[in-house]
Amino acid sequence: MRDQSNQKITVEHLRRKAYLYIRQSTIRQVVEHQESTKRQYQLGQRAAALGWPTDSLVVIDEDLGRSGAHGGRQGFEKLASEVSMGRAGIVLCLEVSRLARNCSDWHRLLEICAITDTLILDEEGVYDPGHFNDRLLLGLKGTISSAELHVIRARLQGGMLNKARRGELRLRLPIGFVYDEKDRVVLDPDKQVQESLRHLFATFRRVGSVYGTLRVFRDEGLKFPQRVYQGPRKGELIWTDLQVSRVSYILHNPRYPGAYVYGRRTEKRTDPHGRAVMRWLKQDQWHTLIKDFHDGYISWQEYEENQNRLEANRQSGEGYNRSAPREGPALLQGLLLCGICGQRMSVRYYHGQGGLNPQYECHGMDRKTGGQGCQSIPGQSIDRALGALLVELMNPMTLEVALAVEQELEARLDEADKLRYQQVERARHEAELARRRFMRVDPDNRLVADSLEAEWNSRLRELRESEEQYEKKRKEDRRVLNEQMREKVRELAGNFPRLWNDPRVAQRERKRMVRLVLEDVTLVREADKIKVHVRFKAGTTKTLSLPRPLRAWEQRKIDREVVEEIDRLLDQYPNAHIASILNAKGFSSGTGKSFDGRRISKVRRAYGLKSRYERLRDAGMLTRNELAAKQGVHIGTIARWRNRGRIKAHLADDQGQYLYEDPGDVSLMLKTKGEKKAA
Repeated sequence: MRDQSNQKITVEHLRRKAYLYIRQSTIRQVVEHQESTKRQYQLGQRAAALGWPTDSLVVIDEDLGRSGAHGGRQGFEKLASEVSMGRAGIVLCLEVSRLARNCSDWHRLLEICAITDTLILDEEGVYDPGHFNDRLLLGLKGTISSAELHVIRARLQGGMLNKARRGELRLRLPIGFVYDEKDRVVLDPDKQVQESLRHLFATFRRVGSVYGTLRVFRDEGLKFPQRVYQGPRKGELIWTDLQVSRVSYILHNPRYPGAYVYGRRTEKRTDPHGRAVMRWLKQDQWHTLIKDFHDGYISWQEYEENQNRLEANRQSGEGYNRSAPREGPALLQGLLLCGICGQRMSVRYYHGQGGLNPQYECHGMDRKTGGQGCQSIPGQSIDRALGALLVELMNPMTLEVALAVEQELEARLDEADKLRYQQVERARHEAELARRRFMRVDPDNRLVADSLEAEWNSRLRELRESEEQYEKKRKEDRRVLNEQMREKVRELAGNFPRLWNDPRVAQRERKRMVRLVLEDVTLVREADKIKVHVRFKAGTTKTLSLPRPLRAWEQRKIDREVVEEIDRLLDQYPNAHIASILNAKGFSSGTGKSFDGRRISKVRRAYGLKSRYERLRDAGMLTRNELAAKQGVHIGTIARWRNRGRIKAHLADDQGQYLYEDPGDVSLMLKTKGEKKAA
């Protein structure tokens, strides 16, 4: 083999450099398996024995601690670059698995070596990738190396899966759980941690959304525990502000109902952009699920209810979800089903009488076939009918509601006060520890003493801030739930209609009340009516038949009473005068606006009413020109006669045009002429 190796090495190879590539898969191997590292470095002596000068040896060890199964190895990329530039005479590695664990990297390197006439050396000998036999052997070694990685991984994963089936595989626990001395999962002995988690689940049970739970913790000034898993503070418990991702993670985690779970995600795969990609699996695809494996914070039934609620609140993805109650005026947002296609209906708002109005729409058929949607129904009348139905049903339960609301308020404030007091106790404990450390230090060692004293002062400041915040929140809670507030709660609960119709109650709270009672509502629009099928939580149903909602133009249509009043007033007054009279009586247009002359004119034309001018002409009234011609006088004379009251004139429009009654007696005009001559 030595002779064959020397025959493959030429003077051209010796003129170039020898590259020694060194790699180990993990940092742990680098630290614990140092013998392998030494063997790889000693391989450089083989290059010297084959004729390469010592200064021509280039060692590439940037990939120590990096796996060869994936990309991102800077050392390997550097080696491939040097070989492609024709600078390498030989590449040395202990074995093929050090260069690559996947066939793509390995065969790409072989292609480059064959093109640039670069040799490859391992423990077995020297190979020339340009020769068929050597190329075939190197290809087999690369394939075996790739298969070996698969076998090793399958062996390791098989052992892990077997332990996971029995629930014996030790996994990292979420906050709130720890392992005891017998490797059993138990609740965290820190009572504040337990109370914080129980408060989170109780808050979500009450408000029904992730963001709502987060807002409660922010408003109450509560911190949330977090375990540090890396860095110099590894294993330490810290208290930070609660984040949305933390709330979502805890609510989705099946460890909190006490289940042992393994295989909730697919293995990481690398996409074309080099990013690690994985996806979450559905519950029936999990590898292992052992319910009631250890103590939990909630029951499995409550966990499934939380998942259903989170799925209903989700705004994206397949299906038509309820979504969490929001601020819009649509009372049945997220609860409506289309009676034609069965899909969930959406809400659109438009500005109409009284402000923002809901429109319930179904686009189910439109999305499937590209045609028109199933139905679109104005929601005001439906919301009013459902509100009246709830008021009717809730009356017998007013006393129970009053007691439940009062107990809920008291329990909520007591729980928040307890958690805040635990924060004060923890701050007091930290301050005491800092004081003890300072008291034990040698006073002459000022470098250490000053540092410990600064830490003690910092802990004291944190304690003072915690105590001040605790007292402030406690006073606010006392103001919130005093005896006057209790009486108000009883009064409101005792009169549910008043509570429901109170304008100070947010629309979101009304939606929550509705969701406590109703499961869903199905709408079917018919020619002259709307069928509303209501399904309650208990399973009972009720059907309401409502008149067909008015169309948009019908809602803007003016009342018939107002039209009749305008018709009557046109016999006596012009448009502007009629508008003043109607406004004084409290009448308004179909859009709720006050009247003016222009709007009266529009109503008159829309309903075919004769104008004031036309009515006067029909009554035989004459224009100024007509009367002047008939009497044989100038038109200015007609105006003077009108001003002096000698002829009867009627205002015909808002522009000041008059129509005149025919006097029929010319003696009046002659008398006026005689008066002029005498003057």
